[in-house]
Amino acid sequence: MKKTTRLGLAVSLAGLAMPLAAQALDFNGYVRSGIGESTASESQACFQLPGAPSKFRLGNECEQYAELGLRQDLFTMDDGSVLSVEGMAALYNEYDHTPKFTGDHGFARLVQAYAEWSNVAALNNGSLWAGRRFYKRNDIHISDFYYWNQSATGAGIEDVEIGGLKYSYAFSRKDSVFQENYTNRHDFNVGGFDTNAGGELQLGVSYIADPDRGDSNSGWSVTAQHEQADFLGGSNTFAVQYGEGPGTGLGYTGDVSLDESAKSWRVVEFFDWQVTPRFGGQFQVVYQKDKRPDGGEQDWISVGVRPVYALTEEFKLVAELGHDQIDADAGTRKLTKFTIAPTWSPAGPEFWTRPEFRLYYTYAQWNDAAQDAANLMAAGSALSETGAFGSAQHGSNFGVQVEYWWD
Repeated sequence: MKKTTRLGLAVSLAGLAMPLAAQALDFNGYVRSGIGESTASESQACFQLPGAPSKFRLGNECEQYAELGLRQDLFTMDDGSVLSVEGMAALYNEYDHTPKFTGDHGFARLVQAYAEWSNVAALNNGSLWAGRRFYKRNDIHISDFYYWNQSATGAGIEDVEIGGLKYSYAFSRKDSVFQENYTNRHDFNVGGFDTNAGGELQLGVSYIADPDRGDSNSGWSVTAQHEQADFLGGSNTFAVQYGEGPGTGLGYTGDVSLDESAKSWRVVEFFDWQVTPRFGGQFQVVYQKDKRPDGGEQDWISVGVRPVYALTEEFKLVAELGHDQIDADAGTRKLTKFTIAPTWSPAGPEFWTRPEFRLYYTYAQWNDAAQDAANLMAAGSALSETGAFGSAQHGSNFGVQVEYWWD
């Protein structure tokens, strides 16, 4: 990690931690850590289908990861609006490597650093913000799939209430610290459409401007999402997305070399349930179709479920079954993965309670087309012939893991 990056990270977080009279300092974060092995080697090898944007997580994560954030309310004005600053450091390190959080096997990044003026009366309780932030992120927990994610380095107006609806606009130039080149993006959202009891509809439009970098293009995408509360004791989410050109990123800035002949659309359905205090879980179905003029078309489907049953107030039995399939020109790739995880949950028996301390066993199986694709696209990965399991088309992992988040 560069010296300037380390210095900026230290200064930003130290500045947030400085005490200010009569103002609240909020410490929030996420930690995931553990150790694992495979039945074929001393290193855990994680299973992901080549070309799939996500994988099923339980017993299938090969890294230490943490997000440590601080939020400081600087000043509360007479109208009740609040001026705040927030920063967050992300730390990542692959299993079986010294946790230096730098180099080829790890990183440390300042993933959030922004200022916000919230609850502004002139904006009908909306807010103004500027900087680098996690913004309007929508994800499926069991696969960690951020299907609609407008996180950005930029500025915006958020949740301005007009006629019972909430309007937001953001201008950004980078999706994240990992995006190499600046690309101007405009995101407009409106939410608050009451469709039924406990149901809300949200709409979003994203426009990616042509960055004028050689053979580059503009693009766009649209998203419609319905969220239903009080569904089986949990909630249900259904989303439809469509994009062209760089808009085929569907929630991100896609490849700017693509023109309007490149199209992608996606359907997302997932729900959480907690039908009793001891029985909960999450289920997902994702279908995505990508059309490309060069023949690189593919259809991806991902189906999975993670049921959780608590035998006692602090001991859960967690399982996860997931299947990913991609239909492409070279054949149909398939990967099925199953995990069983006895889990200690000192905070309670529900699906979302954390921390969790897990002992897990994972088994995965894949086909010839998946292995052939891994040989070309991900040499050395678990599914490839140069990976931990060689020419075999199945494998197992086992290990221990802790996961915790807090606000």
